[in-house]
Amino acid sequence: MSTMSFDVASPIAYPGTYAPGTAWDLYNQLIAGIPEDVEVRDYCLGLNWSYVEADCGMGVAFTTRGGGKRAFKADLRGMKLRHVAELAKSWCFEEASLGVAALNAWYARRELLDPLGCEYDSNADRPTDGERGGGPKDAFQAYRGEIAARDGANVVVVGHFPHVTDIAEYANLTVLERNCRDGLDTPDPACEFVLPQADFAFITGVTFINKTAPRLLALSRDALTVMVGPSVVMSPQLFDYGVHELVGIVVADPERVRFAVMNGAGPLFGEALTMASLKAK
Repeated sequence: MSTMSFDVASPIAYPGTYAPGTAWDLYNQLIAGIPEDVEVRDYCLGLNWSYVEADCGMGVAFTTRGGGKRAFKADLRGMKLRHVAELAKSWCFEEASLGVAALNAWYARRELLDPLGCEYDSNADRPTDGERGGGPKDAFQAYRGEIAARDGANVVVVGHFPHVTDIAEYANLTVLERNCRDGLDTPDPACEFVLPQADFAFITGVTFINKTAPRLLALSRDALTVMVGPSVVMSPQLFDYGVHELVGIVVADPERVRFAVMNGAGPLFGEALTMASLKAK
C-alpha cells in the first residue's frame, strides 16, 4: 500500500482520522496519492451530480444528500486538490461528494488508467438513473456466466440498480438498500449477515461518500467484489482491499459535464462521460 503523508497546513482537516490501522486508512491512502502541486480550478455541487476540475482534469461524483450539517463553505478554487480531497472524509455527504469528485479528478484519467489495462465503453445509447446508471447492467452481464456456473451462488448487490432483479433468475440474490422500495430490497444493516456469505458482491460507489465502503469491503473479503457506478474512485489501491474490478467513469467532455451538472438535468453519459472498467491483475 501507499506510504501516507499528511499536510498539516491543509485548510481542510479531520482530527482523529489520521492514525493508521483504522477504517480511515482507505481514504488517507487515496488522498496521499494525489501530488501536492495540483490545484483546483473549478467545481460545482450540483443537484444530481458534482464535479471538481483541477490542473490534471475533471472528476465526477453523484451528489449524495444527508449526513451532518455542512461546515466547510469556503471557495475551493485555487486550493490544492489534495486538500479538497480531504472532504471525502466529511460526514456531511454533500461535502463528501465534492471530496470524492476531487479524488476522481486525479485518479479517473486515461493517462493513469491506460497503462493499467483499463477498458472503455462510450455508453452512448444507455440511459442514466443517478448513481445507478451507466455501467452496472454491463457489470452484472459480464459476470452472469460465472455466477450461473456456480450452482446456488449467493450474490449481494449494495444499491438497487436497474435490472438488478434479473440476477434472481440464476442466483440467490440479496439487494441491500438504505431506502427499500422493492420486494427484493433488504435494509442495508443486513450487510453484517449476508456479505460474509456472498460469493459475488457488487457495491455502489456511493459507499465512498457515505463511509460504508471500508466495512463493506471487509465483510465481502471472501467474495468476488466489483465496485460499480460513477462515484467509484478509479484507483488500483482498492485492489489491496479485495476489490476485483472497478467499473466507474472518466470525463470525456468537460464542457458537457459542466452544463449537465449546473443545469441539473440532461444526459451525462455518452459524449460527456465514458464508462471505464479496470480489473485487478
